[in-house]
Amino acid sequence: MHSRLASSGDLPPWAAVLACVLALVSLGVLLALELRRRERGGPSIVATGVVAVAALVLAVLRPVRVAARESVVGAKVVVLVDGSRSMDLPGDDGPRHVARDRAAKEIAGLAKEARLVTMSFGDGAPRVVSDGAPIGSDARSDLAAALRALGTSAEERPRALVVISDGRLDEPSAEATEAALRALGETLRVPIHTVATTRRVLADASVRRVSTAGAAVAHVPLPLRVEIGCEGALACDSLTVTARELREDGPPAVLASGLAKVKDGRAVVDLSVTLDRAGTRIVEVAVTPPSGDELPDNDRRLLTLNVARERVRILHVAGRPTHDTRALRQWLKSNASADIVAFFILRTSSDNPNARQEDLSLIPFPVDELFTEHLPSFDAIVLQDFDAQPYGLERHLPAVARYVRSGGGLIMVGGPNSFVAGGYADTPLAGVLPVALDGTPGATAADVAPFVPSWTDDGRAAPLLEPLRSLAGEELPPMPGANVVGDVREGAIALWTHPQRKTKAGAPMPILAIGDQGDGRSVALAVDGGWLLEFSQLGARTGGRGHGALWDGLVGWLMRDPRFEPAQLELVGGCVADVPARLRVRVPPSGASPDAPLVVELRRLDDDSPPARVELKRPTGGGVAEAKLPPLAAGGYTARVRLGTGPTTRRDFACERGGDEWADSRPDAERLERLAGATRATFRWAGGDMRVPLPPPTVVSAERHVVPFAPSWVWTLAAAIALGVHWVARRRGGLS
Repeated sequence: MHSRLASSGDLPPWAAVLACVLALVSLGVLLALELRRRERGGPSIVATGVVAVAALVLAVLRPVRVAARESVVGAKVVVLVDGSRSMDLPGDDGPRHVARDRAAKEIAGLAKEARLVTMSFGDGAPRVVSDGAPIGSDARSDLAAALRALGTSAEERPRALVVISDGRLDEPSAEATEAALRALGETLRVPIHTVATTRRVLADASVRRVSTAGAAVAHVPLPLRVEIGCEGALACDSLTVTARELREDGPPAVLASGLAKVKDGRAVVDLSVTLDRAGTRIVEVAVTPPSGDELPDNDRRLLTLNVARERVRILHVAGRPTHDTRALRQWLKSNASADIVAFFILRTSSDNPNARQEDLSLIPFPVDELFTEHLPSFDAIVLQDFDAQPYGLERHLPAVARYVRSGGGLIMVGGPNSFVAGGYADTPLAGVLPVALDGTPGATAADVAPFVPSWTDDGRAAPLLEPLRSLAGEELPPMPGANVVGDVREGAIALWTHPQRKTKAGAPMPILAIGDQGDGRSVALAVDGGWLLEFSQLGARTGGRGHGALWDGLVGWLMRDPRFEPAQLELVGGCVADVPARLRVRVPPSGASPDAPLVVELRRLDDDSPPARVELKRPTGGGVAEAKLPPLAAGGYTARVRLGTGPTTRRDFACERGGDEWADSRPDAERLERLAGATRATFRWAGGDMRVPLPPPTVVSAERHVVPFAPSWVWTLAAAIALGVHWVARRRGGLS
């Protein structure tokens, strides 16, 4: 319990101060003026005057004795330490985070009266750092977002901030004005002291930034602007910049290259790249560094581009104009999102029309031009009731198979001249179909008996057939026979099967099957009766929409439309080299057999080694499962999720060691110094004097007793008597 004297509690502090000041002025006037004018009795005038003034002051202050049990509470001070990846870069003495952590400890040791809370800032709201706990490595260093989060928090507001960083911040930027920096301090209305962790500038050539102009569209040139930096004692007059696409089916493909002329440590070069395939693509932009580069990890950047299609470009080749080919061609022509190149083959090169070539209205089928020069420009090929041999397509089948495995799409539709009957058995093209073809002499090519296809469990669960099932349920029209095909291949599934006919393995013969083929996909529809979904009793009941619903799903799945994928893949929080990543898998409510495994296969794009496999616990009734990926080296990767034995859903992604935080390795202490100056705070260097001015502690009373020395009327009476005595003394001394 502590005791002290104080003025009356109903008197504001300013009034007590004013009373004391007036009392001192009165005494000064009394001594300086009145004593000069007295005739006699000087000591008595001084004594009574002092007593009167003192009595008057006491009457105003009315002193009391305060007995209280008090405690001292230090001011809350938040120490914000930079938790971004740039703190892993080399500094003056080891990595920059070493100087950061040492500075935070020194500040804590010097500010024992303050309540220090250490938090790390990076991407989003700051996080409290526990003693001894490692600080994360964020992809951003957004100080402005951290201050806004503190300002809107329901927690007690800090009375001061200390920021420890290398100054390489995303926000505030290096171009921030003094007014913008001052506004950061006004967010919490506190000074922002800053500590810089390093002075060292690395000898480093890097790709600082790559920006695109517009969206990436397949077959359309995409401009890239590449910003190059070169610091330290490096000879950087000109540097070669190269853009390459990382591919799973072979070595990286060079897309463009240029020469960057470096001036004042900076260069900008414009490149133009063209990507042939839609979907997620990984593009590497790299600079050839000069000798002595201390940070080779930022010599390249990996871009994950979501390449869209302006229009789906489809090559449709039909052997003859049947009802089925007419219906499919009409649907393709009515699809505004598709660009169709269609051929009906009405004569072969050996036909003799008995007329001059210039008199013919039918042109020969341009097989060589289509399947050599223009093949890569198509997103998908539809071969419908088409015999390869009479039209010279056989010699191009290896190229078509390579086209599919490198990312193209293929649909083979049944008919009298398709599958085995079209001469495709034992050809390279047969190897990329989702079903096997029997090429033995005398093998049955077709079964002409009418039938109604049967739905498989995979067919009922397939998202690509959901539009058709929502219209017609599981009802299908009778088909006028089928092509005879074999078992589904590995990585493929049957969606419809023949109700009676079996394969050699004893399984129901596939009628509609889909499957992965390398980087591409293929579909086998072993009937030529799809048009009956539009023109039949079923078609009449569904308004003829069943045929379009079927082909919407088939082409959409072939083009990897997310609506028709068997699962969805999401990389949680991106991928950092040598740090475990998380892959989130969304599985639809319905699916293959409940016992079918859910497996993620992970492969590096520029590596031929077998993929790593991670088996997940399949969520009951659909939902979300997460796979923890092992630490990965820097590079491009493809992840495929497979449910059971069916096709996979693919996602490509890139892992970088430092990303944006390592793109520019220069520390920026000047920015920290400007921030401290704008908020009227101090700037320090790590390793130097860490003492910063902090707010004083607050005294809190737990128990308080106030006892007046005397009632107010006693002080008033005493002041009146003392003033009366002083007046009498003044009169006797000759003062009026």
